[in-house]
Amino acid sequence: MIQQIVDLFSGASGQLASPRPDRLQVAVAALLVQAASMDDHFDSVERQAIESLLASRFNLEPAAVARLLAAAENASSGTTQLYPFIRLVVERLDSEERVGLIEMLWEVAYADGELHPDEDALVRRIAGLIYVSDRDRGEARKRVMMRQTKDVDGGGEQG
Repeated sequence: MIQQIVDLFSGASGQLASPRPDRLQVAVAALLVQAASMDDHFDSVERQAIESLLASRFNLEPAAVARLLAAAENASSGTTQLYPFIRLVVERLDSEERVGLIEMLWEVAYADGELHPDEDALVRRIAGLIYVSDRDRGEARKRVMMRQTKDVDGGGEQG
């Protein structure tokens, strides 16, 4: 426990060089938080999905994920503007990575087992703003739905 506190202040934990998350990471996380909040109910299942996605996408330790998620919630609270987050995504992610972001958004939207119309509208809006085609957005959605079907059925291999 003491080592974790030392690591937190020294920046040694996770892949981040400093305790502050990268601006792109905050932008991606903020968009995921926006998706989770669209149905006015940001629950623990959605939070866990976001944490898992961020840890995987950015190769972060739990403490770094917690800092990132806190920064994203802070950045997205009090604003309905997506532009600052969208701008960073467009500038710093290539087209394949942007499709990956859309897939992450679908993961969050479906995390609670149902797709709220506002979540669907947000993913469609973000996809258009970051230049992801309708076809790529639809394919990303299908991949997420297939994974969730496997998870629910208990099929698929671990690993």
